[in-house]
Amino acid sequence: MSSAPTSPTPPAAEPASFASRRAVGAVGEALAAAVVSAIVAAIGLIAFSIVDWPAFNSSNVTKALTTVGQVAALAVLGISIALIRSGRRRPLAKVLSWAGLSGFVTVTLGMPLSATKLYLLGISVDQQFRTEYLTRLTDSAALHDMTYADLPPYYPAGWFWIGGRVANVFGMDGWEVFKPYAIGSLAVVAVVALVLWTELIRADWAVVTATAVTSVLLAFGSPEPYGAVIALLLGPVLILAWGALYRPEAGAHVGWAATVGTGLFVGFAATFYTLYAGFAAFAVATMAVVAAAAGVRRNGWWRGVVPPALRLAIIGAIALLVALIVWLPYLLELRTTRPAGSGTATHYLPDAGAHFPLPMLDPSLLGALCMLGTLWLVFRSATSRRAQALGIGVVALYLWVLASMAFTALGNTLLSFRLEPILLALLAAAGVFGFLEASRALYQFFGEPPRFRAAVAIVGALGAAAFAQDIPHTLTPEITTAYTDTDGDGVRADQRPPSAVSHYAEIDRLLTEQLPRPRNETVVLTADISFLSYYPYYGFQALTSHYANPLGDFDGRAAAIARWSELQTADELIAALDASPWRGPDAILFRQSEDGFTLRLAEDVYPNDPNVRRYTVTFPKELFDDPRFEVTEIGPFVLVVRR
Repeated sequence: MSSAPTSPTPPAAEPASFASRRAVGAVGEALAAAVVSAIVAAIGLIAFSIVDWPAFNSSNVTKALTTVGQVAALAVLGISIALIRSGRRRPLAKVLSWAGLSGFVTVTLGMPLSATKLYLLGISVDQQFRTEYLTRLTDSAALHDMTYADLPPYYPAGWFWIGGRVANVFGMDGWEVFKPYAIGSLAVVAVVALVLWTELIRADWAVVTATAVTSVLLAFGSPEPYGAVIALLLGPVLILAWGALYRPEAGAHVGWAATVGTGLFVGFAATFYTLYAGFAAFAVATMAVVAAAAGVRRNGWWRGVVPPALRLAIIGAIALLVALIVWLPYLLELRTTRPAGSGTATHYLPDAGAHFPLPMLDPSLLGALCMLGTLWLVFRSATSRRAQALGIGVVALYLWVLASMAFTALGNTLLSFRLEPILLALLAAAGVFGFLEASRALYQFFGEPPRFRAAVAIVGALGAAAFAQDIPHTLTPEITTAYTDTDGDGVRADQRPPSAVSHYAEIDRLLTEQLPRPRNETVVLTADISFLSYYPYYGFQALTSHYANPLGDFDGRAAAIARWSELQTADELIAALDASPWRGPDAILFRQSEDGFTLRLAEDVYPNDPNVRRYTVTFPKELFDDPRFEVTEIGPFVLVVRR
């Protein structure tokens, strides 16, 4: 096992032009890799869809075939590594690595979900509002709040906007495109991350590292695909950022391409996921502080502090400009509309957020890899720039966790538990480096025995296969929900009787008949928010305050709904609807009960866990016994439309 070379050093005569050419080459290679991975993902998903597979939660067939596909993908990756190490057919090796990694992602998620049209978690819990957002941005390319009419989006629209364009290209509904788009985007970004790793470390190590990080994030981050795509890139970007901020032996002209790249990534993250963007910015800022402290010791205050501070400012400026792509409409709206409150998005503290995550102490294969990564970060912190970058990232994450727990005293959190996939990804990358470097040291210590490399390769392959085949098991609850939820066609993929969602198509038909206009011109008050996940009507009230736009006044709307339920006559109700400070509902979708027409709403009860309390508001049936309302019963639902 030869010593791992560092990244190529640009010629002294033209370092800036060399860096620029290298950056352009990396971008071109990333685009080529994205095309290859998209093709592989598309072929795989189409192939899975044309066979009538049994449901994952009632048969082991798809589990077995998933393992077969994973082994085949890992074998392709192994061949690519062998070609890279041999120094022959490097272009073929690259293409094989791209195809192998994207194929691994596709089969790991696509095969278990092959008999359902829904993605992990179906249309339940958080996936309900995510699907609603994708449906909204499939209906229109304009940036708009997922629920409330006449408001810009508060949650970053980047991933969902791209998904909407994909749905338009293929003529699919938002809910239906969610699964293939989520899997495809993960496959593409995993391969782009591989290209970035290849630019930073030796190519064979890059393939192993990218595969390990991808596997970990498929197991623990894939239910949030728009976050997982950011986490896939974070490890190599931290190394890139450290190269931008701390160059003790280089001149001031070196590292500007890394500076620009880091700024673009942080801005890109801000268009996808606010929390991950915030952490990325915090980690980069922590790097700047460490770089400044090291610079002061070497060069004094001025020369030590100014260079990293200047580059941090440039990173921030670039990130801000990119982030404004999706944040500008909301910021402009703040000039005329003020949030009714601070919002409750950070009002959540599950048990996982009340203590430090210590995956390196788990008695598992991943725990062992994380422990090896932790030891490598400590042992190599003084001699490896990779260890320094990843180590600062891990330290920054633990600081974030500590701050999140401290913030509970102020009535909020920083949602640190949602950063655990990032921690696992960083430690997994470090664990791979630790495994490879320890293997190389042992190889040299034992006098370079001829079969040592084969033994190491076998151990690595067995570990990869063992972890890979366990990913569907780890995701079993999420996969099962995709089969037990009823999809937009009114079908449960496990062939059992569908839920009340099967009536949505009839409700939609009645709405379009009774209100003959585009769906996005109609506001529906309903507690069955999944109806808005399938059809792009606007809602009068959001699922919970935690996912509601702060400009929408969730609490004010909830109070208004409660007041409306206490009115006595249709005249009073119509007057109240017309006097609403928000655009009032054109239709109300109730559930039936013996006492009247009901809406099951939610309120924030943080710091309790669970942080949401459900309560029921009941409207008297007589309130709608008026010719100005059209009342239709559909299964367990009652649709009330204002004429």
